[in-house]
Amino acid sequence: MSAAHTPARKLVLLIGTVKGLFLHEADETRAQWTLTGPRLGGWEVFSVCGDPRADRILVGAGHYSTGPTVRMSRDRGTTWEAAEKDPRFAEGATAEVKHLWQIVPGHPSQPGTWYAGVDDAALFVSRDDGRTWNELQGLTRHPTRPRWTPGFGGLCLHSVLVDPTNARRLWVGISSVGVFRSDDGGETWHLRNEGLHNVAPEFITDPDMGRCVHKLVLDPQRAGVLYLQYHGGVFMSANAGDTWTRISQGLPHDFGFPMAITPRGDLFIVPLLSDNNRVVPDGALKVWRSRDQGRTWRAMTAGLPQRDHFVGVLRDAMTADPFSPGGVYLGTTAGELYQSADDGETWTRLPGQFPRITSVRAWVPAG
Repeated sequence: MSAAHTPARKLVLLIGTVKGLFLHEADETRAQWTLTGPRLGGWEVFSVCGDPRADRILVGAGHYSTGPTVRMSRDRGTTWEAAEKDPRFAEGATAEVKHLWQIVPGHPSQPGTWYAGVDDAALFVSRDDGRTWNELQGLTRHPTRPRWTPGFGGLCLHSVLVDPTNARRLWVGISSVGVFRSDDGGETWHLRNEGLHNVAPEFITDPDMGRCVHKLVLDPQRAGVLYLQYHGGVFMSANAGDTWTRISQGLPHDFGFPMAITPRGDLFIVPLLSDNNRVVPDGALKVWRSRDQGRTWRAMTAGLPQRDHFVGVLRDAMTADPFSPGGVYLGTTAGELYQSADDGETWTRLPGQFPRITSVRAWVPAG
């Protein structure tokens, strides 16, 4: 088939909210969108991920009748099946699975592998496409575990990264403990906090704790380069997390949660006013972009509300798609969904007024 007749690839935006999952679908031109939902209406969808290897969606959801649970769909959310064995601690454990904050696929060389980050902080793995989940006890039995201190939002393991060049290398971010890395597939873990400061020494006196990580992302263009949204700035590591350097110069505030990166390595964040007032500064929704690994930052505002718009953007409510020019998407606490199809230069609001948006993921289904 000639390139002129190659079918356009499909893009699905998975929009998790406190009242279910919604889907916006388009082709790679991203010019026209079709909205469906809610799926799992009434459920709190804290995390959502589309399988890059199949036409399958996994969500980490919560409901008053079931508690935290993994649900899977093979028909874009029309029908759902429950995991046979949800992420749960062993009987008698003092920890409790309160939320499923993150679900990500394993390395491409490991079909059927998924990881789930939870609160109370732990990492679970599934080797059978999400049907059963088992605790990676090397992390929860780490020698520092008795000293872990939760942030104000709980003891959240919210970020899970899989090294695209090494299936056995993983990173996780835990509030307010820090960054851990494993180089053996999750059997053993090492704390990687050098360069990060204790954000609350008056409350957390342990000199090794109090590292309140808000979000971690990997640079797709540079092996071993990671970025971190911190409770006190944006940081970068050029050596797989061994050391961290602050790259916040030029940003208006040192507080925020969401972070996204495009395939070309453009980094996007949304600063918030403060820990005590988690809204965008001055009622102006600004997305800040860096194209040089955080050396300089530019505010992207075209098409975004710049007056009297006091909203927040949650940790997982911003994402990027795999196309070029880069597509970037963010959902607000007021239930609005914004899109840029030109690397953040201009923004439009997509149709729909949603419940509070907790998670946004861009998914290109296989086939």
